[in-house]
Amino acid sequence: MQTEIRTLLTVITEANLEPTLLRTLTREGLRGYTITDARGRGDHGERNASWSESGNIRLEAICSREQAERLLAHLQSRYYPDYAMVAFLQPVEIVRPEKF
Repeated sequence: MQTEIRTLLTVITEANLEPTLLRTLTREGLRGYTITDARGRGDHGERNASWSESGNIRLEAICSREQAERLLAHLQSRYYPDYAMVAFLQPVEIVRPEKF
C-alpha cells in the first residue's frame, strides 16, 4: 500500500465558535473536516457538553502543511487572545490523497 504525508490540524475550542470556524475552513479551501463534542479541564476550568453554551468541540481536518500552517496562524492571531482554544498539527500518512 502506498501512502502520502499530509498534516492533521486539530482544534479544541468553545462550541459557539463552530459556525465561524467552518466559514474559515471553507474560505481556505479545505475539502472536509470532522467535528465531535469534547469535554475536559484546562486553564479555563472544566468544560463539559451538558449545556451547549459551555461545551467544547474538537475539529479535525487533514490538509497540506501549508494550509494547516496558514489556518493555525489565523487561529492564533484571531481567537487565542479571547477564546479557550488549543490547536496543534501532526503529520499523518494517508491513502487516497486525491480526497485531501
